[in-house]
Amino acid sequence: MEIEVTLSGLWLPILLSAVFCFVDSSIILMVLQLHNKDYGPLPDEEPVRDALRGQKITPGLYTFPHCHSFKEMAASGHMEKLNKGPNGFLTILPDGPPAMGKYLTQWFLYLLLVSVFIGYLTSLAVDSEASTRSIVQAAGTASMLAYCLPAVMDSIWKSIPWSVSCKFIFDGLIFSAVTAATFVWLWPQG
Repeated sequence: MEIEVTLSGLWLPILLSAVFCFVDSSIILMVLQLHNKDYGPLPDEEPVRDALRGQKITPGLYTFPHCHSFKEMAASGHMEKLNKGPNGFLTILPDGPPAMGKYLTQWFLYLLLVSVFIGYLTSLAVDSEASTRSIVQAAGTASMLAYCLPAVMDSIWKSIPWSVSCKFIFDGLIFSAVTAATFVWLWPQG
């Protein structure tokens, strides 16, 4: 007899998949160091830092050259700036060392939120008598949507190099496999 699987019945695979993905991401970053070369140094960094420091820029996201509308972008003065370059996106962080505790907490909460949605979608797609294949298909597909596709958008809209996005897609495939395996392992049986 098939029994409907509820989101509350999936609390353990939701929690553990987030924990396992958190551990996996730590291994990828700190042991394998897969992303160590994602960012390159500026040539002659200090004059650039000095110039930015002199602007008293607050933490946030910036573009340069900046314009407020497509109409302004089409103006000849802006087009000259674009053609002359450099053009880019700039993220300014708060001064001081990175707040790793805050970032890691936010990362874990994100993984937990993703796992909640994966659990929800999987509970709608399969029941308690579901085959391993059905659980893997539902949880794995939902995981790939969450963990792999955002990297593609970063390459399209933020000019993140495709080689970097491919590494994040690889990470996402690992997270997806771990999440699907966790849901299969702990799926409530009818």
